[in-house]
Amino acid sequence: MNAAVTLPKDLLTQLNDLLGEDRVKTDTDSLVHWGKDYTKHFDPNPSVVVFPSTTEQVQCIVKLANEFNIAITPSGGRTGLSAGAVASNGEIVVSMDKMNQILDFYPADRMVRIQSGVVTEQLQTYAQQHDMYYPVDFASAGSSQMGGNISTNAGGIKVIRYGMTRNWVLGLTVVTGKGDILHLNKGMMKNATGYALQHLFIGAEGTLGLITEAEIKLERAPQDLQVMVLGVPDFDAVMPLLHAFQSKIDLTAFEFFGELAMQKVLDHGHVQRPFDTECPFYVLLEFEAPYEPIMDKAMEVFEHCMEEGWVLDGVMSQSLEQVESLWRLREDISESITPFTPYKNDISVLITHVPAFIKDIEAIVADNYPDFEICWFGHIGDGNLHLNILKPESLSKDEFFEKCQVVNKHVFDTVKKYNGSISAEHGVGMTKKPYLEYTKSAEEIAYMKALKQVFDPNKIMNPGKLFD
Repeated sequence: MNAAVTLPKDLLTQLNDLLGEDRVKTDTDSLVHWGKDYTKHFDPNPSVVVFPSTTEQVQCIVKLANEFNIAITPSGGRTGLSAGAVASNGEIVVSMDKMNQILDFYPADRMVRIQSGVVTEQLQTYAQQHDMYYPVDFASAGSSQMGGNISTNAGGIKVIRYGMTRNWVLGLTVVTGKGDILHLNKGMMKNATGYALQHLFIGAEGTLGLITEAEIKLERAPQDLQVMVLGVPDFDAVMPLLHAFQSKIDLTAFEFFGELAMQKVLDHGHVQRPFDTECPFYVLLEFEAPYEPIMDKAMEVFEHCMEEGWVLDGVMSQSLEQVESLWRLREDISESITPFTPYKNDISVLITHVPAFIKDIEAIVADNYPDFEICWFGHIGDGNLHLNILKPESLSKDEFFEKCQVVNKHVFDTVKKYNGSISAEHGVGMTKKPYLEYTKSAEEIAYMKALKQVFDPNKIMNPGKLFD
């Protein structure tokens, strides 16, 4: 951590008066803990961490930040992978940890009103207790907070069926960078009264203001989920496989990963290989099967894919325990590769382009760094790929990241070639900021900056993220 930033005494006094001394922290351990997210590229260096519990308290903090010209960095579950929640320049970290209440439930509307610090799994459990379902799901559901999910438009493993976080937000309460409280859309399903401002804050990474509450849509719970894991010979088999299943049944997930990812998970020792055949790549698909004819269709498609040579081997879940075990083959990948200091890219292209895109990327890494291992996995059913380059033992972390920066240029050139995105679901933050122009045109970025000027004229809201 860099040298501590000195906070104006008057500001510290007013924060203590507003929140109480137990909710204003300036000790080094707290500054480090709440001043960073999951990324390791940037050192945290905030001046203070505050823990409001109401929208009105957040508003007072924003007004004080404007008065003293000190920037704000929002902090949720700190599970981000793009340094969007890293406070590195003396910012006030506004933690949403105490804003963790589920406020109202509207059964007729299938909607719940929550504070932004509600943890994803907390919302999922609440929905389940009311015979409902919140479908946006990912590995960090146990610690990620809804405000952060909304601010990055998080996706996860069910996007092919249920879409991104944006699809489930019916309204937002926000405090703008100017310190105004806005109640946007107020949970309505239908509202044709001009600009839908709530959508500007979804994916904005806290650069326009702070999300304090949200109205979230819920769904009926899926019934009798079944999982298949299929071994495939190459990338060219994946798209016909996807098309074959989607033409017959409604999928709730379609994930893929390579043999290297499989091996890392198996080495972790928590699960077993699903079948004896080692395959270059694997597909995990999930679907509802409350009726026997759906299972019959799934087996019919599976047999067709075997005959076509698109599948080398496969397994179907036979119990809830096996559903969970098969999912671990995919969900445990990130944890399993963490000891290898992976350099992560979260990219997307049209599903049509996925096979050609992956071949291009593999050729780039093989040509430039033949000693690097590539660990592929992702939500291939919606065109989202996670490219993880694993650090060789012979390189230090700094040497490895420096070489990966060179790979980045080639990777993002390829993303641009296919009109894709440099960040499918993790946000831009600081790590992807230098590459924003690969996805957004100069004109788009100019409009984004103009919008920020309207909502945050003093540029205090999460500066240094998205763009400078």
